[in-house]
Amino acid sequence: MAGFKFDPEEFKNLDANNVGSWPVMVKAVVVLVLFAIAIVAGWYFDTQKQQEQLAAEKRKEIDLREKFKQKQWEAATLPKLQEQLREIESNLEELQNRLPNKAQVAGLIQDISQQAIATGLSSELFKPGREEVGQVYVKLPIQLRLNGDYHSFGNFVSGIAAMPRIVTQHDIRIDAKSGKESDKPLTMELTAQIYRYLDESEGQ
Repeated sequence: MAGFKFDPEEFKNLDANNVGSWPVMVKAVVVLVLFAIAIVAGWYFDTQKQQEQLAAEKRKEIDLREKFKQKQWEAATLPKLQEQLREIESNLEELQNRLPNKAQVAGLIQDISQQAIATGLSSELFKPGREEVGQVYVKLPIQLRLNGDYHSFGNFVSGIAAMPRIVTQHDIRIDAKSGKESDKPLTMELTAQIYRYLDESEGQ
């Protein structure tokens, strides 16, 4: 400021009870010092706290953005997941419809025996085994020894595979039959596996 010179002597012998009598330069310096103290105190007690709150809000914003992206992805894939679930439920229902219950197993065993007769095979062994209880279904193995030719064996295996109920065939073995019977020169041994529902009482 033009016309004002800083004189240290002006700060001597100041009367604290009569501030109005202080020199202008002294008043100006005191005002500047108080202003600086007010700024520092304001930053320390207010601005610093606001900056910490701002940092916390920024972190919250990042978390919310990530959650939003996750929800957006879930919303986009939900229709596909629902469609896959419907397909799984449909396939499961189809498989369940192909499994007999306990009361229907006897009829299925008879159907397998009739299939052998229908394809011209003679039976040496038809032995249902012991049921194997699983968590969802029960397996019943049946040991078979049949006499016939390749054509009859093929028809039998195809007929079993085409049955509406699920019957799997395992350990198939074909050997030449000892003896002179020309119409049934071969013997086929196999295990037919029947699957049925696990009743609620059995599950318990």
